[in-house]
Amino acid sequence: MKNSPEHIKGILAVFLTAVLWSSGGLFIKLITLSPMQISFFRCLIAALVFLIIYKSKVLKLNPLALLNSFSYAIVLILFVYATKTTTAANAIFLQSTAPIYVLIFEPILTKTKYEKINVITISVCFIGMILFFIGELSPGDIKGNIAALLAGIAFAAFFLGMKKNEGKFGEASIFYGNVLVSLFCIPFVFELKSLNSSDLAMVSFLGVFQIAIPYALFNYGIQRIKAVEASIISMFEPVLNPIWVFLGYGEIPKFNAMVGGLIIITAVTIKTIISGLTQINAKKNLEFK
Repeated sequence: MKNSPEHIKGILAVFLTAVLWSSGGLFIKLITLSPMQISFFRCLIAALVFLIIYKSKVLKLNPLALLNSFSYAIVLILFVYATKTTTAANAIFLQSTAPIYVLIFEPILTKTKYEKINVITISVCFIGMILFFIGELSPGDIKGNIAALLAGIAFAAFFLGMKKNEGKFGEASIFYGNVLVSLFCIPFVFELKSLNSSDLAMVSFLGVFQIAIPYALFNYGIQRIKAVEASIISMFEPVLNPIWVFLGYGEIPKFNAMVGGLIIITAVTIKTIISGLTQINAKKNLEFK
């Protein structure tokens, strides 16, 4: 039943996931460590928590899962770098373009034709992306924006790889992605002269409550609600992220970036709803026949 307790629990789990994900921008801004140092501690802690939650399940690996872990590792590093060098709004909105790259590359990989609605969605989102590069931009903004765009591409590659691979290797891809980031960032930790308790508390929060626990919550929720519902609820992350940063850090996103972000989120949300309704109608037609 749609309004059953299990369905409601699923919605709440995915919503809480989006809220926890959205905390990343604020804490990354507040932490005084470099992007690579943040990435090391955040991912090391996340990997340990994952090992505690999923135990030996995360150790099972196949070649595609390992490739997926590389894509995920790139996402993790680039997002932190982008958030540190440009506004949190730019970082999260541009990373949220990942579904657009999925729409671009999936037909190429599956050798299918582009659907009209996908072409329209891609075109509208590219207009939104252009707005992030209009106006006076500092070198940090440009580097951060490019990093966020690349994070979106890497996230799309990760999503497509996860979709193609067997479901039982999902946790392993996340686990080894965090391990790879930790290993890559070890040299940058030696540059650290000291680690204060505030920074340690915040990177611990990121590792536990912004990466590890949200994945477990999302995994719980997605089993109880439709994928289209989960996708739409997840859009709270890019909406809430710059709000937390504004309230806790005082960073005000540029107007053109907010407009661009609104265009991207709206286009992706509408596409998700239409695709979900199409799948539901197709399933009903099959059942009717």
